[in-house]
Amino acid sequence: MKPSNALTASALALALAGCGGGEDTAQEYGTSPTLPEPTRGLLPSMNIAEPVPWGDQTPTVPSGYRVTAIATDLKIPRQTLVLPNGDILVAEGRGGSAPALQPKDVIAGVIKARGTTPVESGDRLTLLRDADGDGSYELQTVFADNLNAPYGLALFEGNLYVANQDALVRFDYRDGQTKASGPPAEITRLPAEINHHWTKALTISPDGRYLYVGIGSNSNITERGMEAEVDRAMVWQIDAETGAYKPYATGLRNPTALAIQPGSGQLWAVVNERDELGEDLVPDYLTSVREGGFYGWPYSYWGQNVDDRVRPQDPDKVASAITPDYALGSHVAALGLDFSTPAMGERFADGVFIGEHGSWNRKHPVGYKVIFVPFSSGQPAGQPVEFVTGFRTEDGKTRGRPVGVTVDPRGALIVADDLANVVWRVTQAE
Repeated sequence: MKPSNALTASALALALAGCGGGEDTAQEYGTSPTLPEPTRGLLPSMNIAEPVPWGDQTPTVPSGYRVTAIATDLKIPRQTLVLPNGDILVAEGRGGSAPALQPKDVIAGVIKARGTTPVESGDRLTLLRDADGDGSYELQTVFADNLNAPYGLALFEGNLYVANQDALVRFDYRDGQTKASGPPAEITRLPAEINHHWTKALTISPDGRYLYVGIGSNSNITERGMEAEVDRAMVWQIDAETGAYKPYATGLRNPTALAIQPGSGQLWAVVNERDELGEDLVPDYLTSVREGGFYGWPYSYWGQNVDDRVRPQDPDKVASAITPDYALGSHVAALGLDFSTPAMGERFADGVFIGEHGSWNRKHPVGYKVIFVPFSSGQPAGQPVEFVTGFRTEDGKTRGRPVGVTVDPRGALIVADDLANVVWRVTQAE
């Protein structure tokens, strides 16, 4: 892109940052959201808040809880993993290389860049240790580096798995080590061409046999053609021993975090849905993931609501589309997911925590918080509860943006903040 064109795009982006399509409306949450009619215009609403430092401020948590920063000066923390001895691994990095297709994509890129950190990609794992258990993590050291935008993390019986943006790899791990003993072994390659959605979410089956990797689409609604979407917009099931893989579930536009439900062994995901159908379409969602299931993308959304922008259509696929379990609101950009435990307190004992990175494509931003979705009888039930807020200031600035959330079984929620480059820890107050 020529410099003059870039300046024009930047100026237009700034002019559009406060523009929107009509009045803001209430977001819909829960198992049965009422969806508005699609609305389309020349450009979607685009607005992202100016980043400001936390200073002496911290996020806001419910009464009876406290929050502390346990790691600072990181290089874009994304997802975290609590190890058996209580150490915490942090995956740090920034991926993606997709070229802009249209002028609106250039404008969107400028808007989004205003809400991200200028820090260089870490491409590493950092280990945090609280040796004396006082809640202060006095050791912050590089566990492994020279990775390629690592994101998803999983551990099973001495095998530490990392989902880079281009490959699933494995390190040997023994309890207590603070540095990888050598380079990782590659299990299987992951789709990395174009990489419109580059994050590779990861979790592992309770018996360690299978790894599940979430792979996002290469477009909003197949603008690059279906050939660019081969093996994308789905969850892969990968044999941990051989690296052989197959589609486990499809039609998931961008499954950004995966978790196994304790007890049932059921796979769950949070998914970022499509853009440019209005400020209140389409809801990002939390859902159980059925083997062989199809979840609509690109042909339909929230079950069998047809997206008539997609050509050609596939009525048979639409007819088979599964309705997700729980709407999170449109454009909240959910990037973190973990199941809670009773150690988190009675009110938050049964359900999931979800990190919402926050919107760029609404007149009035949404997300920018960690929520708790209560469960009953193994299913989402009731309205979401705000658990960690304050990432956006009262005057509309942004101090941080939550990504991964991990429940420490000893009674803490670990939150990665990739704007402030901080890891937060939330515990019950003593």
